Amino acid sequence: MQSWRRRKSLWLALSASWLLLVLLGGFSLLRLALPPRPRPGASQGWPRWLDAELLQSFSQPGELPEDAVSPPQAPHGGSCNWESCFDTSKCRGDGLKVFVYPAVGTISETHRRILASIEGSRFYTFSPAGACLLLLLSLDAQTGECSSMPLQWNRGRNHLVLRLHPAPCPRTFQLGQAMVAEASPTVDSFRPGFDVALPFLPEAHPLRGGAPGQLRQHSPQPGVALLALEEERGGWRTADTGSSACPWDGRCEQDPGPGQTQRQETLPNATFCLISGHRPEAASRFLQALQVLAALQEMSPARVLALRQQTQFLWDAYFSSVEKVIHTTLEVIQDRIFGTSAHPSLLWNSPPGALLALSTFSTSPQDFPFYYLQQGSRPEGRFSALIWVGPPGQPPLKLIQAVAGSQHCAQILVLWSNERPLPSRWPETAVPLTVIDGHRKVSDRFYPYSTIRTDAILSLDARSSLSTSEVDFAFLVWQSFPERMVGFLTSSHFWDEAHGGWGYTAERTNEFSMVLTTAAFYHRYYHTLFTHSLPKALRTLADEAPTCVDVLMNFIVAAVTKLPPIKVPYGKQRQEAAPLAPGGPGPRPKPPAPAPDCINQIAAAFGHMPLLSSRLRLDPVLFKDPVSVQRKKYRSLEKP
Repeated sequence: MQSWRRRKSLWLALSASWLLLVLLGGFSLLRLALPPRPRPGASQGWPRWLDAELLQSFSQPGELPEDAVSPPQAPHGGSCNWESCFDTSKCRGDGLKVFVYPAVGTISETHRRILASIEGSRFYTFSPAGACLLLLLSLDAQTGECSSMPLQWNRGRNHLVLRLHPAPCPRTFQLGQAMVAEASPTVDSFRPGFDVALPFLPEAHPLRGGAPGQLRQHSPQPGVALLALEEERGGWRTADTGSSACPWDGRCEQDPGPGQTQRQETLPNATFCLISGHRPEAASRFLQALQVLAALQEMSPARVLALRQQTQFLWDAYFSSVEKVIHTTLEVIQDRIFGTSAHPSLLWNSPPGALLALSTFSTSPQDFPFYYLQQGSRPEGRFSALIWVGPPGQPPLKLIQAVAGSQHCAQILVLWSNERPLPSRWPETAVPLTVIDGHRKVSDRFYPYSTIRTDAILSLDARSSLSTSEVDFAFLVWQSFPERMVGFLTSSHFWDEAHGGWGYTAERTNEFSMVLTTAAFYHRYYHTLFTHSLPKALRTLADEAPTCVDVLMNFIVAAVTKLPPIKVPYGKQRQEAAPLAPGGPGPRPKPPAPAPDCINQIAAAFGHMPLLSSRLRLDPVLFKDPVSVQRKKYRSLEKP
């Protein structure tokens, strides 16, 4: 009996892997690693937006297989393989660099936007000589004729031909040593381990962003068939939880059950849809031998929901837009070049996914803020204060002293970004103080400086006003939520029905969706994302419209975590005077809000609105309790 249960558990893992690959249209981009049934009492996964109270994480620590470099497979009908047809010596350095051949002739708006998306990504280089990969976007589907090869074809070496739709013309030209990323490739033409198979993308598939998957809480849904098996000529045979264990063959000794055959082009509404290969009868015999229906009938609803959540994550991370499909293709090629250490299986198969866990920052999951709990680790107990000094450029002496007084402060970095000369003297502090000469751009605030030695960054403006107690408490809050932004002053976004777009307000309300980066804690990894992952157009927007930089940084963190920021208390006497705004003594104006089209431009570039509203504010214990002030840890937070 124990042996049978072990075999059945192994089958569940294998069938789940097969099922996810099938649901994703045979898309061989990912090294999907599906673990066995979660162990009882295992720690909850990360991040918490995967309904941790209801489910255990899909990928628990230690359950994923060890990453190993698999030898390249020989392609069909040729001697070309990864080692002989691709020169990796051109790729060492700052990640994968891609040169895109300009389109020749008239192209559609969709193709133009695809080219612009690649050119605005971190992969792009304008020089073909400095490129690791030369990309040719095939226009076969549009013109009906095979695309001509560029002059620097060089037998296709280090080239990638990208086809988002099946080409109407045969491969009459010689691909040579070029890789092909093609939608629905044929078995005869696809070269395993070298080419990349893409899903078939409909013309209406969104260019960027994309709608999230629709996941209902009931799993399995009432009245829905448990299993659907594809048959010949487009038919489907379905079976529910009351069916016998062998409904696929009429010669089965058991009652075939309520299974039925129905013809339809789309997938039937079933919990599991199994798509056979070129021989449906062979797949049916395979299912009989493994008794897949019996195994699925015993699967708990929580496990089914966990599998469903994983498919929704894969859809959102890699397939929901054309841009994500293309960038995933490039990430896969980059992993082939640098080995599996570039993206371990955990980064591919756990939120937020490989596209948002840049290998240029680290190849270890425990270095990313959204994997701390899953790896059983936590951020270190020190932070670095990064103080941006813009015009008019007065040294923030009081702010430096207040921050340096924190028991958690490891270093203070002053980013000097104005035309005035640097001061000759700075205040003496108990922690190291380093002055960085900036490039007079607002985006300098979010550059991944090598001098930052801690995970936590306290981002400050020279005009900010904080007490040591406020800094200490905010940092302790951030340690409990290292993937989020923790700040003092907030703002909100809203949908403006009258203008048909997004609006922004800095008014003090119960709800908020952003914190000002002029006084906020966050993980240093978001500097890497800001600098290396954002399109160039958005970084330019931040420099040209400085009030947009808060919105942009909040967009990045929200898109990664699917969570809102956290607000911590701010001294009332300073809050009423709006201390984060410029000005002299006395009441000061509120921080200027970005222009409405600023937030709309950022939302359009992201392809969706990632910001989430919250009403949560965390206060220290005894903050407002009627006890002696001497018993309070954060005394300066009490009203005077």
